[in-house]
Amino acid sequence: MLLTITNTARPATDLGFLLHKHPERVQEFRQSSGTATVFYPEAGEERCTAALLLEIDPVALARARGKGSPDFSLSQYVNDRPYAASSLLAVALGEVFRTARAGRCAARPELPGRALPLELTLPALPCRGGPDLARRLFEPLGWEVEARVLPLDEGFPEWGESRYVRLALRGTVRVADALNHLYVLLPVLDDGKHYWIAPDEVDKLIRAGEGWLRGHPERGLITRRYLGRRWSLARTALTRLAELGDETEEHLEPALAEDAPPEATAADEAAAAEAEAAASEAAEAPEAAEARNEAAGAGEAGEPGAVGGEKAGAPEVKGGSLSVRRREAVLGKLTELGAASVIDLGCGQGELVGALLSRPAFARVAGMDVSPLALTIAARRLRLDRMPEAKRARLTLFQGALTYTDKRLSGYDAAVLMEVIEHVDPPRLAALERVVFGHARPRHVVVTTPNVEYNVRYEFLTGLRHPDHRFEWTRAEFAAWARRVAAEHGYAVAFEPVGDDDPEVGPPTQMGVFTRDQRS
Repeated sequence: MLLTITNTARPATDLGFLLHKHPERVQEFRQSSGTATVFYPEAGEERCTAALLLEIDPVALARARGKGSPDFSLSQYVNDRPYAASSLLAVALGEVFRTARAGRCAARPELPGRALPLELTLPALPCRGGPDLARRLFEPLGWEVEARVLPLDEGFPEWGESRYVRLALRGTVRVADALNHLYVLLPVLDDGKHYWIAPDEVDKLIRAGEGWLRGHPERGLITRRYLGRRWSLARTALTRLAELGDETEEHLEPALAEDAPPEATAADEAAAAEAEAAASEAAEAPEAAEARNEAAGAGEAGEPGAVGGEKAGAPEVKGGSLSVRRREAVLGKLTELGAASVIDLGCGQGELVGALLSRPAFARVAGMDVSPLALTIAARRLRLDRMPEAKRARLTLFQGALTYTDKRLSGYDAAVLMEVIEHVDPPRLAALERVVFGHARPRHVVVTTPNVEYNVRYEFLTGLRHPDHRFEWTRAEFAAWARRVAAEHGYAVAFEPVGDDDPEVGPPTQMGVFTRDQRS
């Protein structure tokens, strides 16, 4: 099976820097299914083409057959895998061009960010859905798509068309993006994978789909096919995509008649249960995930929420999704305050904790959450087991509740309550205030919460932004609460908007920054 990548921007041989493969060399890479070879059929100033050729070892392929392939199945010996691009080629592409997919080039660091006029060709590609599906998947990503159906046999045209297409993509795209598009969409078009699909496939999909999958009109189909129609894994992936923005999972997963789940047998469920267990837990419905955090909340909740069967259509947020802008606003404020030690109260699955750890200025970072499951997911996402020792020494994760005094909460320059207080029942807010401001008493406390006045800007939203929100405050209500708490506990408080500050209804998120009086 063959993939060619052509660059026509002068000097075209810059493609070699981006792919980290020298145009004058032929390089081979051993794969579990055979051998991948990278070579350049042409390499000039005007035009440069890199080719990835994957030669399949049929014996190795038969030995590595999937769990669903019985010993007597003829398909393990007679199949299209040596000839048609599939998940085998996607895996080879992912490994051979790993650094290129990450968008890194130490020799020419300015190159990865540049969009180039590229042409990608795949001579034979299984495509369940035909040329129309290929166009639906690639055109929204900026590609001009040429998909020609291949005949079953050119010598016998009366036999009709095959399920294979010759695919050519042309567009001005970053090389890293082009490779990631193929890495995800090749197995989606084939609608099959040659290997066992484990929960870590969700991580691979989220990484490869960064920047484009969340906004793709066919994200539901892509997610389900990429994950082999493993419904609990697909639900986990769609939930995590929702976390990247401010949509609900339901908004990201439109119903697709052609992709309706097949009947699952008891044997299928039993075979998948163990591998899916962790993902099933991580894919809790948002209201269940938040309800378990009755005392402390779970960090950044997806908003707006789907309430009463209505899907909330959020207005476009300039400069990135609201959740990202909120996190960046908190990080910027902590940096401005000069905090060297920070505790994220209600850290959820560790998004803010990870961002804090990436900045050496934060010498000590802690995350506390009421949910052991959330902390387990946070540890996995942070790759705690593989974290460098120096970074690991800066981090503490622990389980606790914000309504009970705990000496582990003390001793930090700053504490963060990011999208937490609105998940606490109003009668229990006094306990949270006492624990955070009266007992832990950090030098600074940063609090963010939704501005309910902004909800009118969310089309179709009725009620609150999330099913587990106990309340949402106006700007005046938040200011009154914050000033009372500050006065009672010896703090001063200042207010800042997060997100675009609408002249009529204010920002989507409001932030209060508390600073303790040094005399108290």
